[in-house]
Amino acid sequence: MVCFDFNGIETKKTLIGLGLGQIVSLVSTSVSFTTSEFARKGINVPTSQAFLGYVLLAIVYGGTMLYRGSTIQAKWYYYLLLALVDVEGNFLVYKAYQNTSMTSVMLLDCWAIPCVLVLTWLFLNTKYRLMKISGVVICIVGVVMVVFSDVHAGDRAGGNNPVKGDFLVIAGATLYAISNVSQEFLVKNADRVELMSFLGLFGAIIGAIQISIFERDALKAIHWSPGAVLPFLGIALGVFLFYSLVTVLLKTNGSAMFTLSLLTSDMWAVLIRIFAYHEKVDWLYYLAFATTAIGLIIYSMKEEDQEEEGGGEVADEQRTKLFDAVDSESVRNSLIGAPP
Repeated sequence: MVCFDFNGIETKKTLIGLGLGQIVSLVSTSVSFTTSEFARKGINVPTSQAFLGYVLLAIVYGGTMLYRGSTIQAKWYYYLLLALVDVEGNFLVYKAYQNTSMTSVMLLDCWAIPCVLVLTWLFLNTKYRLMKISGVVICIVGVVMVVFSDVHAGDRAGGNNPVKGDFLVIAGATLYAISNVSQEFLVKNADRVELMSFLGLFGAIIGAIQISIFERDALKAIHWSPGAVLPFLGIALGVFLFYSLVTVLLKTNGSAMFTLSLLTSDMWAVLIRIFAYHEKVDWLYYLAFATTAIGLIIYSMKEEDQEEEGGGEVADEQRTKLFDAVDSESVRNSLIGAPP
């Protein structure tokens, strides 16, 4: 029989994870609002929106890495592949805002959750027990309630091709899941500063190539003014903060907790609409926020039978000791580039 330890939520690590997750969620919501404003104005430059954020990551963390004189711990092409997946994930989701509503985008992002759970189970050997799965289900129920609220309030209008936009979000969310799990693996087995440096460097290079091919004309067509430049700078700062905080959350709480935390983006979107745009929202939003918050708290709790088996930290130990657990020193040497 599975028993729940409600005192498990009071650990410092869990509280920090919950709080940091909500800061990341709020930053993500701010970037989403700015992106939706671009779409509303007919500005179609999805890769350009994130480009400056990657440049900022490369400058700040690359400079830190050079100052420390750090040696590269993982092979460079792993970071190249990660950057490619990340850039294209951002491209697909940003592109989706041109075709469907912001609500649909934020809802369908939930597809990343089962993808993350499967990927961490397959590749990081993470175990998910009843408590974790229950928390995930409750979180998803909370987001589904947001959709019902939008339907009830007649607020799902937007986008000229919703079906295309929905498929773009699903594809982008799948790439996000791959990126999140890869970042969790690298940040726990290589170096956080190195990860951010190369993600920014290769992300900027891939973005520059993609912009030069697909977005030159769109950029030329923009009437550049302070009002047009500031949103780009805002997104750049948001992307920089987002990735900087995400790596900390991934290292301490894992990619599943991070992905679940992003579900509350819908709720932060409601608060922005209320206080920034002075819009009225349906009462279901508040119930949805409470439901998702409860799901996050339940996911963060420990199960007593898990502790008895050696327990509350099993998943973390398996991730951080991945190579030792499967006696795969040769795998680590292949990744890190060390001699056998």
